[in-house]
Amino acid sequence: MPAALIGSAVHDRPNWMVAAYCGLVQHDPPMIGLSLAKTHYTNEGIRKSGSFSVNIPSSDLVERLDHCGIVSGRTEDKSGCFSAFYGVLGNAPMAAECPLNLECRLRQVVDFLGTNELFIGEIVETYVNSDLWVGGKVDVARMDPLVFTVLDSLYRRLGPVVGKAWEIGRCAPPTD
Repeated sequence: MPAALIGSAVHDRPNWMVAAYCGLVQHDPPMIGLSLAKTHYTNEGIRKSGSFSVNIPSSDLVERLDHCGIVSGRTEDKSGCFSAFYGVLGNAPMAAECPLNLECRLRQVVDFLGTNELFIGEIVETYVNSDLWVGGKVDVARMDPLVFTVLDSLYRRLGPVVGKAWEIGRCAPPTD
């Protein structure tokens, strides 16, 4: 999973947290799902403001990112951990240091067994560092995003390309 830095405004201050369970759930309109334990301080901000951001940090931000996952906004003001900027919604703080930022409007909250909440947000705007554009597309390798591996609790970098999606499998022999 990508190591995602989640931004929300809690009591009119930017708050940042790390989320491992975050991913696209629909293409059109673009929607993202974010699963968080109900105990997170960030949830309060998402519910109250109706918005949040998903920021994808590059590997050089690993220490700052991890700090935001170690401490709670209830006990430490994390607003200064990253430089906040705001987009079209005006209330979803995004981290200027991250090369990719998704500004999201909350569309639905799904309860999971009383312990977790799945926040479904519509991506209303995407912000990408200009130096990442190559041939009209974002060069993910240049972004150098962090990946969080849940099984061993490690941050990793992306490795080499192993094949083109929806193409490499055309060479595979049929199975019985």
